[in-house]
Amino acid sequence: MTVTLSEKAEFHLRALLGGSAPDANGATKGVRISVKNGGCSGYEYAMDITSKPQPDDLVTQQGKVLIYVDAKSAPLLDEVVVDFVEGVMESGFKFINPNATDNCSGCGKSLKAGDSRPTGVPCS
Repeated sequence: MTVTLSEKAEFHLRALLGGSAPDANGATKGVRISVKNGGCSGYEYAMDITSKPQPDDLVTQQGKVLIYVDAKSAPLLDEVVVDFVEGVMESGFKFINPNATDNCSGCGKSLKAGDSRPTGVPCS
């Protein structure tokens, strides 16, 4: 199971994580990446800052960023590349996912994988 961060994504995540400094209890912060039901294509990506991974999370590190991957999401996130794009109209994290059979070109945060269940809801 691999998740790769582009240089820009790692840079922006390090900034969000406060340089990966330990929290008040000494735990190192990281980013938890998952896929959940929803979005216009059936699934949507989720990223959360945490210092408390779930017991079944897969843990990896890229550079100075700890990455926690939800075990249920791992098959849909295998070999995904997380990039950070900057533009005049929109900036943010972008997922390049070889497992996706379709992506929403409107919101950019939703994917379909195979015979996607659940069905999507139109994005606004």
